[in-house]
Amino acid sequence: MLKKLFGRVKSQKGMSGVLIAMLLVVVGVGLVAGVNTFMTDNMSDITLKAQGNIDTATSNVP
Repeated sequence: MLKKLFGRVKSQKGMSGVLIAMLLVVVGVGLVAGVNTFMTDNMSDITLKAQGNIDTATSNVP
């Protein structure tokens, strides 16, 4: 069944459009996964720095 599907897809004209769409999907998923991983790994560091900046800003208020 998969051989028939692949044969049908390969025989279609405009295969480059399909490949480009698949490439864009893969790049998009990779980008989202990378940003999500970065934010998850650095969440505590970002929170601590933000809290430090807030503390510094509010301590200078007369």
